[in-house]
Amino acid sequence: MSALRLLWVPVLLCLTHAWLCHGACVEVDSDTEAVMGKGFKLGCISCKMRGEVPASATVDWWFMAKGESEFAHIYSYADMTAYIMDDRFNDRLAWNGSKKTDDVQDGSIFILNVTFNDTGTYRCFFDRTLVFPNYEYHTNATKFININVVGKATRGTASILSEIMMYVSIIGLQLWLVVEMVYCYRKIAAAGEEALRESEAEYLAITSESKDNCAGPKKVSSQKLDAPSNTASSVTHTGSL
Repeated sequence: MSALRLLWVPVLLCLTHAWLCHGACVEVDSDTEAVMGKGFKLGCISCKMRGEVPASATVDWWFMAKGESEFAHIYSYADMTAYIMDDRFNDRLAWNGSKKTDDVQDGSIFILNVTFNDTGTYRCFFDRTLVFPNYEYHTNATKFININVVGKATRGTASILSEIMMYVSIIGLQLWLVVEMVYCYRKIAAAGEEALRESEAEYLAITSESKDNCAGPKKVSSQKLDAPSNTASSVTHTGSL
């Protein structure tokens, strides 16, 4: 049983390590084709270069419609509060980024009821402050997204193939995980059985040794008992002579 417990130690350590880990930040480009009358997510992710350093960030969105030459401030997010700055987007913009934190890394927003007038260039601006023990460091990042509004959704061949490969990868990883679990279970079970056999063999050896120790004094005592009887018989024989 001790061998079986030792085998479970690395498994428990791995589970604890996985539980303590935090999700990694990955910068993914936003989609660029919106559908008339539908909702659309404007993705904007800016990851910290030093994930372990506390930070706070604000996000501002700007929009330049098709045919215009200047950007207009349409949305602001700071201190976990959102503000719509442009009347064209009243009640049509919603925060879809990092939740319940000032350390914003996902500054995505969601456009409700997309119209053809939403076609144009969007600018996402991150203003981040990294808090070190003795000082603060300010940095910023800007991303541009060109959005085209269409009447009906279209899917390219690349998008379809990417989705198929994603599902194939997920299924393959799940099968691999099942195989690994079965392999580990069999290995642990075999180790447990071996430990039980070793324990049984040790028990039998100790038992046989105990029997031998118990049988030894009995033989000696019988020899000692025979000795006086032999002496008595010899004395009887001498008396008869």
